[in-house]
Amino acid sequence: MTRYPRDMIGYGATPPNAQWPGGAKVAVQFVLNFEEGGENNILHGDAASEAFLSDIPGAAPWQGQRHWNMESIYEYGARAGFWRLHRLFTGAEIPVTIYGVASALARCPDQLAAMKSADWEIASHGLKWVEHKDMGEDEERAAIAEAVRLHTEVVGSRPRGWYTGRCSVNTVRLVTEAGGFDYISDTYDDDLPYWREQGERDQLIIPYTLEANDMRFATAPGYTTGEQFFSYLKDAFDVLYAEGEAGAAKMMSIGLHCRLIGRPGKIAGLKRFIDYIQGFDGVWCPRRIEIAEHWAKTHPHQRYARPTRMDRATFVGNYGSIFEHSPWIAERAFELELGPAHDTATGLHNALARMFRSASQAERLGVLMAHPDLAGKLAAAGRLTAESTGEQAAAGLDLLTDDERETFTRMNGDYVAKHGFPFIIAVRDYDKPSILAAFHSRINNSREVEFAEACKQVERIAEFRLRDVLPS
Repeated sequence: MTRYPRDMIGYGATPPNAQWPGGAKVAVQFVLNFEEGGENNILHGDAASEAFLSDIPGAAPWQGQRHWNMESIYEYGARAGFWRLHRLFTGAEIPVTIYGVASALARCPDQLAAMKSADWEIASHGLKWVEHKDMGEDEERAAIAEAVRLHTEVVGSRPRGWYTGRCSVNTVRLVTEAGGFDYISDTYDDDLPYWREQGERDQLIIPYTLEANDMRFATAPGYTTGEQFFSYLKDAFDVLYAEGEAGAAKMMSIGLHCRLIGRPGKIAGLKRFIDYIQGFDGVWCPRRIEIAEHWAKTHPHQRYARPTRMDRATFVGNYGSIFEHSPWIAERAFELELGPAHDTATGLHNALARMFRSASQAERLGVLMAHPDLAGKLAAAGRLTAESTGEQAAAGLDLLTDDERETFTRMNGDYVAKHGFPFIIAVRDYDKPSILAAFHSRINNSREVEFAEACKQVERIAEFRLRDVLPS
């Protein structure tokens, strides 16, 4: 048995209506990453200088040395860039969320005071602006705990949101296990918040962005002018706004850094974008914590028994009758590489149908033979499975006249005599007259053609049955 942990389905074709406050068509959320003073530096006890997200082309870590130019670029973000952005957002009356590195906040009390006076949300951006990918679980767990402790000490309240950025495969799980966070943003996998189950905890995830992000000024391919940044943001906004007008409101995250967008030639594009969106009705510009509060209230999580988390006995017990009297299909499907994408009716149907299709012809014939005649003797005797009873009743086959019952009995016999298996049809796709019409039409097919059609109908019946017990 293999379980594939990645979630490749999300909300699928039918995402929920966000129901943003005031009927907003799009939520545009600005994040300002405050990392200055928390980056790699031997002064901070690190082995080398910083090399990530700066205007130094091809920067590399300097082992055991301070990198004066790198340090001064980060210092620009704290000394000048932050204040330029503070003036821009307070002047536009748009609140932002700060992703604050705890050690950086501790080294910049004036900027911290300005964030608080503007009523900006200050979420945690970890203890230090360093890579987590090579940390062992215990080391990363301790770093998370220390980030929360220092953040609370410096800010005066604990963080309610978390974003590491340079995370490990364990980060989201460890932060969830630490508890106390209204949301975590270390994903880039959706345009809407969603819930992630971790043990007994339901953790809200608010996905972030690396593309509507000024980090692209420091990476290739990326932006070289403020106008390019504005153009990208405008295009993204226009698409999302149009979707919102069509009833599918989404969220647009915009990632910013003091040392990058805080430069005069870059911030011009951001100013242009803010001016642009302020010309539209139905645009909500919240802090991230407000999105979390709204989602928790409007879209609370609802758990259900997920097939891929069941043991074999439970799995087969729940889904062994989806293909009529053929639990071996569920037994084989249990051994597949299943994951979150198979916890829906569509996903699990695919897994079960694969095992049916890959079975021998004799095995598939056995499944066909397990199906009862339509309105036949088993139905009259009340000996159908619960699924078959409900399906036939829904098509009115439990309320036949004597003439209709005689017709079905005769046609069932003729069909079996010719093809060697019962007439099978997904009755939920039909009514009584169309079932009879299909009977008349299909009985004239060759056995090969009719075997293929019967198998197709068996799969369709299974699909309906799964939709009765699982989300689509």
